[in-house]
Amino acid sequence: MNSTLTTTRTALVTGGSRGIGAATALRLARDGADVALTYVRDERAAKEVVAAIEATGRRAVALRADSADPEAAASAVHRAAAELGRLDILVNNAGIGVLGPIGTLTPADVDRVLAVNVRAVFLACRAAAEVMERGGRIISLGTALSRYAGGPGSTLYAMSKSALSGLTKPLARELGPRGITVNLVQPGAVDTDMNPADGPFAEGQRAANALDRFGTAEEIAALISYLAGAEAAFVTGAELVVDGGHAA
Repeated sequence: MNSTLTTTRTALVTGGSRGIGAATALRLARDGADVALTYVRDERAAKEVVAAIEATGRRAVALRADSADPEAAASAVHRAAAELGRLDILVNNAGIGVLGPIGTLTPADVDRVLAVNVRAVFLACRAAAEVMERGGRIISLGTALSRYAGGPGSTLYAMSKSALSGLTKPLARELGPRGITVNLVQPGAVDTDMNPADGPFAEGQRAANALDRFGTAEEIAALISYLAGAEAAFVTGAELVVDGGHAA
């Protein structure tokens, strides 16, 4: 898929210092967007992504923001719009996973996962709706595990990501008259530092995929960039599963 963004487009990628977020931030920049990205702790990694974006000739800014903070999500949206002059694209990528049997999950686990994976996304979307003009794009990252779990241990994570489907579809209806699209990408097993393709749990995930391999962050970023571009102007309220055939 190929997407061409105009030179005036700007984007915010939450959790953009590594993995899918970093690949997405760089892909959007290569396709012509100025990009803001958020990070929580790893300032060095965030600055490396900024440098890579600037090497493409685009503007970039790293914003520290902890999505568990109820004020952080909206603040990041408004800061990105202020730094870049406007906001055209929001990619809700930041998320956390706490896995394990349901009996081992604590109330604190539940609160943090829902705060980061659900509340922060809702609040970022609300803030983006305040600042976006016609042609805006909101893209959230869920998980293919919310469609087909394939095994135990993902109850809390899958529940939190499933909520994004309930957010995406009605928000697409609400913002559609303004020409703003809202879509959800559901990645499967992707090779990142959080879930490496050579990690201890990789073999089972690979075997469950029709393609018998992990996806790459760049493959997910390519789909996100398409959804952010002009060619996807008629795609909204959609869930796009990118799982290597895990649920086939």
